[in-house]
Amino acid sequence: MDDGGVPLHYVCTRDKARSLIKAHERYWVSDCGCREVQGGCRRSRIDVCLQFREVTLASATGLKEVNLRDVEAILDEAREKHLVTRPFRNDADPDKTDGICFCCDDCCGYFIDPGGYGCDKGDMVEQTDMDDCTHCGLCVEVCYFGARRLRRDRLVVSSDKCFGCGLCQDVCPEACIEIVPRK
Repeated sequence: MDDGGVPLHYVCTRDKARSLIKAHERYWVSDCGCREVQGGCRRSRIDVCLQFREVTLASATGLKEVNLRDVEAILDEAREKHLVTRPFRNDADPDKTDGICFCCDDCCGYFIDPGGYGCDKGDMVEQTDMDDCTHCGLCVEVCYFGARRLRRDRLVVSSDKCFGCGLCQDVCPEACIEIVPRK
């Protein structure tokens, strides 16, 4: 957290990430600090720390400028590998976003030690139509925040734990999950 008590990171859907990306003209990527510390990631490559400015609070190495096509490839990989989009704020102005981390439960410090890293819930939250849900459990496997569980072969959702990343919606074969504005 910064001195104002605002966590550095927040969670958003990939659609929101795309709108953040489109608001910028230049992009840099560096190696993910968590992946460096953990010795890699079983889920994704190391160079997925996206920055909108050349100099930010991002802590990793291997910084290089990339084009929009490269950024789109990272977004595609984030969808395929079930990575959470976690933008990070500007250190001087927390209303501005300096970049996006693409995180998972394999190597991300936030998921390994959630108490040690601050992260805001996103502006969105899941809404599941339980009448259409087949309780297959695919959404449970990608919910790194523990908002979705199977109990006695039935899906139980704790929306108060949802961070609004949209991974559950991505994998739902019944299309019964919507990501809606948080009230």
